[in-house]
Amino acid sequence: PLSLAPLAAIESEIQAAEGCGASLLVYGDSGYPVALAHIDPSPPVLWIRGQASLFSRPSLAIVGARIASAGGQRIARGLAQGLGQAGFIIVSGLARGIDTAAHTGAIETGTIAVLAGGVDDIYPSENKTLYTEIVDKGCIVSENPMGARATARDFPRRNRIISGLSRGVVVVEAEIRSGSLITARLANEQGRDVFAVPGSPLDPRTRGPNHLIKQGATLCESVEDITEAL
Repeated sequence: PLSLAPLAAIESEIQAAEGCGASLLVYGDSGYPVALAHIDPSPPVLWIRGQASLFSRPSLAIVGARIASAGGQRIARGLAQGLGQAGFIIVSGLARGIDTAAHTGAIETGTIAVLAGGVDDIYPSENKTLYTEIVDKGCIVSENPMGARATARDFPRRNRIISGLSRGVVVVEAEIRSGSLITARLANEQGRDVFAVPGSPLDPRTRGPNHLIKQGATLCESVEDITEAL
């Protein structure tokens, strides 16, 4: 059951948001992302830092392994850059590896980072510079309160927002049991397209994308594979 938050907690969160320049979007607001309004369940509130105008442009998510190969990171960065030049905003989760490469490739054309903790929770800490760049040129998003630190259960909930914001999800390296495959499953449930970059069967990091292709995901080797399918 819902319970009314104490006034002191409300004022504290608003003060923290003002301190870092965050703003609040509530379900039903004119600026609330239209794509998210149609998923179930939709986030009732979103804290954001950066350019909320990016929500009105078509988006694609790129996700994958945290412990990614150099080749996988290069592919993710190249896809993000090419898709950005084709007019898409790139959505990811600011994690190590593929997420970081995707945000980096799209930093000049527009990228949205969806966090599992609060919008002011920079995780991992080595992405502090990238986080700051995204605040300046892109958008940081979270449905969790200011100051919240991510727990294990927050990541699947975060992943539904990543897929929900996007027209499709591209998976670049992921093990069979991984958050990236959860994101792909959520994308399917939300009616989004799923793309997968194939890889060697000897590398456990590519078993996830190879599995998705067997299940009907669109094989992705280039930007054109994505834009033609869309």
